[in-house]
Amino acid sequence: MSTRSTDTSGGSRPVTSVGMDELTPREDRSEAARSAGAQLNGRTNWFQQHPRVVDLVVVLAVFAYNLPIQLGSVPDGLWPGTGIVLSAGLCAPYLMRRRYPLAVFAVIQLVAFMQVLLGVELLVADALLLLAVYNLAVRARWYVSAGAALVLIDWLLVAVVPTMERDHLSIGDVGVLVAVIVWAWTWGRLVQTRRNYVGSLRERAEQLEREKAAEAAVAASTERTRIAREIHDIVSHSLSVVVVMSDGAARTVDTAPEEAKTAMEGVREAGRTALADMRRMLGVLRDGEPGSHAPQPGIAQLESLVADSVSAGLPVSFSVDGEPGLVKIPESVDLTVFRIVQEALTNVRRHAGPDVTRVDVQIHHRPDAIDVSITDDGHGPADPGNAASPGHGLVGMRERVAAHGGTLRTGARPRGGFEVVATVPKGAQA
Repeated sequence: MSTRSTDTSGGSRPVTSVGMDELTPREDRSEAARSAGAQLNGRTNWFQQHPRVVDLVVVLAVFAYNLPIQLGSVPDGLWPGTGIVLSAGLCAPYLMRRRYPLAVFAVIQLVAFMQVLLGVELLVADALLLLAVYNLAVRARWYVSAGAALVLIDWLLVAVVPTMERDHLSIGDVGVLVAVIVWAWTWGRLVQTRRNYVGSLRERAEQLEREKAAEAAVAASTERTRIAREIHDIVSHSLSVVVVMSDGAARTVDTAPEEAKTAMEGVREAGRTALADMRRMLGVLRDGEPGSHAPQPGIAQLESLVADSVSAGLPVSFSVDGEPGLVKIPESVDLTVFRIVQEALTNVRRHAGPDVTRVDVQIHHRPDAIDVSITDDGHGPADPGNAASPGHGLVGMRERVAAHGGTLRTGARPRGGFEVVATVPKGAQA
């Protein structure tokens, strides 16, 4: 009967019919396991690529070798071609052993019993019974193949014991023949066990490949999120600087041309810096892109960042206290601190309003963490009178800090203004 089974790769494949439900190790499973074994061993030969041709050669060789022998094995009174018919019945079914292992053994065994009933002596073609038992042991459940081996032993005793004296056979000789049958069955069982083991290794390898692909997809998604966050910080900060300095230049171009020129030079520098940052980030996506291996900004670049904000007209004061310590600050922590300050200053320019008179940026080094504080005395993003949308900057800040196991507090100050206070660990959590 024919059923369907689902393989580990998610598709379904037909299970070849073998004639009995108890034959669960199907042909396709053993063939796949054998193929997997060849792949795991790093080799595949001609015999593995053409198994049916090998079966045909075996059958033709046994049948041809048996032709002259069967002439003297047929008793008087029987048709002379009886031996040829029996030989064909013993050999021909073997060609279907891969598709119908149990049926092939049953047919060959039935012909062998007919041989005994007709009084025909043992033939060379009877050796195919051993191959049929071995084949069944490789492909069927153990109790099915064991039953077949017992049937073959019974046939052997029926065929040999009555003629032991005439054929000069001893009990030891019969015992050897029985041992050969047991050996063929045992060898088949060992082969099936090995093939099942190799098949499990193959399934495990495929599972690991799928897990590896899933991990790669997750890593790619995480990297895309990180790049999008970096680009957001770069673009939002740089554009805000460009807009503020362009407005200043537009207002002073007639009354103070030199100041307007200075402002436009600041716009140029801000644009160049933004382009360099964008090129560095996009270079991650393309190998060999200029700037793809450029260092990321960090705490050392905060003075330049604050200077740009001062040039844009923002009253920023910057201070650093504490010692970084002997342990090098991780690059991810260094970048996170820089992006927090950058985004906070961008939000001040957007939402603090024209009345802001003071912005304080403070960095405090502790042995195990870095404290970052950005405060102002203007309006905050949550101020109802401010129609500007706060955007995703604060969300990105929280994600960065949370990724390092730190804490972030943002909100309005009791005496007016807005504050961003973060603690970023620089040890194991980072």
